[in-house]
Amino acid sequence: MKVSVSQENLAHGLSIVSRAVSPRSTLPVLANVLIATDEGRLRLSATNLEMGITCWIPAKIEEDGSTTAPARTFTDLVSTLPNDRIDMALNGRTQTLKVHSATSNTDIKCIDAQEFPPMPMVDLSKGVQINVADLKEMIQQVVFAASTDEARPVLTGVQMTIQGNTINLSAADGFRLSIRKAELSSAVQRPVSAIIPARALSELARVATDGSELLTMVLPPGRGQIIFRMKDIELVSQLIDGVYPDLGQVVPRASQTRTVLNTGAFLKACKQAEIFAREGSHIARVNIKPGGEMQPGAVEISGQSEETGSNQTVVDANVEGPALLIAFNVRFLREVLDVIKTSSVSLETNTDTSPGMLRPIGEDGFMHVIMPMHLGN
Repeated sequence: MKVSVSQENLAHGLSIVSRAVSPRSTLPVLANVLIATDEGRLRLSATNLEMGITCWIPAKIEEDGSTTAPARTFTDLVSTLPNDRIDMALNGRTQTLKVHSATSNTDIKCIDAQEFPPMPMVDLSKGVQINVADLKEMIQQVVFAASTDEARPVLTGVQMTIQGNTINLSAADGFRLSIRKAELSSAVQRPVSAIIPARALSELARVATDGSELLTMVLPPGRGQIIFRMKDIELVSQLIDGVYPDLGQVVPRASQTRTVLNTGAFLKACKQAEIFAREGSHIARVNIKPGGEMQPGAVEISGQSEETGSNQTVVDANVEGPALLIAFNVRFLREVLDVIKTSSVSLETNTDTSPGMLRPIGEDGFMHVIMPMHLGN
């Protein structure tokens, strides 16, 4: 292998794939990045056997070939090289990669590419297409609600269902639930259902930068995998095996009190309450007060700590229904308000012991259910 690439492109490609490198593995090759020529471009791949990321970058190919270089060593080296041309040549007999740039010459000990797990080959013509920007927003609005507790593996994933031209992403951790729906440009021939690891979707949202691009999703039958393919990037993930719980039973059918607030003001109030509430049980008291004939309604959000003090912030609101004092985990409130893009949000509640629901005003595709906390005294 003999190739030349720009330092900027190589550093960018390594930053994309390096998050899939396995930090602790009994297979040494999984700590490496695959470097291979591929139809006039350079292909970089990394995998931890659960998730793999591939990135193609422009390169001048003088001689085809492939190897795997230690990911951390190679990435750290490239980041310190000048923004100039990098020449790389592989000695196939010794598996030594010579890296030359300006006045720098480096020999890196590599592992034969034959030992690297093969990345799947798929027929993209049978995939589902979706706009990158749309899918990225969908992921951001649900992935934070997935569980991090490995005791219930299915809840560490996001359930994706596609029926007709409707795609639905759902995530829950037992205390909150996020559901996001969207329309596809074309309908699928048969329904799709899969549980995708939340981490894989988070990485997909991170590497998917070109919002105007179309992304193709493929679920090869019988493999237990999902593949996301963009122009220069591919992410493959193992699916989570299991049955996702029926989340429809958790969603409130109606509400006694509907409160509409400015999203930014509500978020700011939650951030202030969290400064104090985070030292205890993350409890924020949300006191909903309907307005009178000549005055608007209001919501007081408060957090307190026995050690550091307390905070109360009042936010103007349009309140329909009776007054209510309810408590929520303030971090959960902040995280959902962070991903709501509309200027106003509605909080729909019933009693202080039943779930609350948040919806963006003017956007029908998203809902978030959050369980209340015990108010105490």
